[in-house]
Amino acid sequence: MQSLSRVAQSGALLACFSLLCVANGVSALVRSGLSNYTFPDNFMFGVATAAFQIEGGWNAGGKGESVWDTYIHEHPDYTLDKSNGDVAADSYHKYKQDIVMVESLGVKYYRLSISWPRILPKGTDDYINMEGVKYYRRVFEGLLKANITPVVTLYHWDLPTPLMDLGGWTNPKIIDYFEDYARVAFRLFGDVVKYWTTINEIHIHCYHGYGNDYFVPAVKFQGVAEYLCSHYMLLGHARVYHLYDKTFKPYQKGIIGITLDSFFAEPKDENNPDDVAAAERYLQMRLGQYAHPIYSKEGNYPVLVRERIYNMSISQGFARSRLPVFTPQEIETLRGSSDFFGLNHYTSILASSSSMEDGWAVPSLDHDTGVRGEQDPKWPIPGAPWLAVHPPGFRKLLNWITKQYGTKVPIIVTENGMSDSGSLNDYERVSYYNHYLEQLLLAIHEDGCNVAGYIAWTLMDDFEWKDGYSVKFGLFHVDYKSPRRTRTPKLSAINYREIVTKKRINFDYIKIPSYRYSRLL
Repeated sequence: MQSLSRVAQSGALLACFSLLCVANGVSALVRSGLSNYTFPDNFMFGVATAAFQIEGGWNAGGKGESVWDTYIHEHPDYTLDKSNGDVAADSYHKYKQDIVMVESLGVKYYRLSISWPRILPKGTDDYINMEGVKYYRRVFEGLLKANITPVVTLYHWDLPTPLMDLGGWTNPKIIDYFEDYARVAFRLFGDVVKYWTTINEIHIHCYHGYGNDYFVPAVKFQGVAEYLCSHYMLLGHARVYHLYDKTFKPYQKGIIGITLDSFFAEPKDENNPDDVAAAERYLQMRLGQYAHPIYSKEGNYPVLVRERIYNMSISQGFARSRLPVFTPQEIETLRGSSDFFGLNHYTSILASSSSMEDGWAVPSLDHDTGVRGEQDPKWPIPGAPWLAVHPPGFRKLLNWITKQYGTKVPIIVTENGMSDSGSLNDYERVSYYNHYLEQLLLAIHEDGCNVAGYIAWTLMDDFEWKDGYSVKFGLFHVDYKSPRRTRTPKLSAINYREIVTKKRINFDYIKIPSYRYSRLL
């Protein structure tokens, strides 16, 4: 397929769309059950991936090792299915097919990341791997040729191993190395990349990878390392933002921001003041801790976060707060350091106050937060056990962000999606996108939230970190049993294309068999 022309590739995929439509009784003429609102004409629709999760080519073309390469090779049983990212979806070789897939969805934006060690194998800027540079240059120029705008994340968790040997994001020197890497990327790609994201999901990366061992680098120094990691990540983001803003933006004319993440927290009992307080505390500790320094008028960590961690640290016998302190200059540097609010959202929890739960360490972010999170039994769970489907939480989270930080900075939903077992007839995912996007429309039209774009996670089934290939998030199925890594569109791809092209949700576009309704919303 790779030897075919772009036109032939696109035609083949669209033909595959048509065959799936016929096989499942989908008719483009059905127009009942439309959403009440439409998406604005300038709304950014896109789809997302990340380098380590799809590229493969772990040691190809002069690439250095990332912490994920090194750790999984040393601990082959680490992932749920004992897999690794050595080949993944083989996008290092099949990127042309990926571009055709993105193009076939009708979206105009593709969020992807650069692998830091593919560009700088040692992590430092004294040696630039030109084979890696040529690879990304081909990808970005191929996207532009297809009229697709690349939205590029500099850091999506694949830190060069030599920098992890120095302590990774717990070492303040990492700020300098991150700035050096960003300067190389801006200089090499800034003429073709106009949308930049500095870092993906500070909270998840630091909480799971430094506070715990659920993600690599598996430091597991709870209650300390996650705060060091997030503190220096925030400062690294600010350094890179100002580098671009002052040195490159004046002539490259792009924008730059950061991507944060959050579940929404519903009070388990709305009539219980403790549960209401717990839900708010969860949002402040799990999102405000990273958003407040950048987007609030006053800057710095939220008062609730600072006071709570300080008081718990002192009571536990520490000489000072386990949460590092920003200097006045750092507060000013961070404040306003993003052109948009990048948001990744997947699910919600029911929150209630708790002083201790099984599995919490003392100290830890969980214990500091003091919130028991659970799922409503009525919320469907189609795939990964942590991802329960609760669309209203999406709208409420967008409103919470708007209430906290206003409407001046637009929100771009940089990830939203659902996992399942991998069926091509993924009715649950069709329903998920329909209902979550409806909540986004309501947030825009009825609540006044300034949401400028929506980027679906993910283009294709990929390597999902510790879960390996056992869960599927893709709009396209990837056959990981085949050395060709064959890609096939799912029903959700057909449905998403319809939403993107019509700028409206047609809940009847994909006919869902009656026996499946009990598993949906």
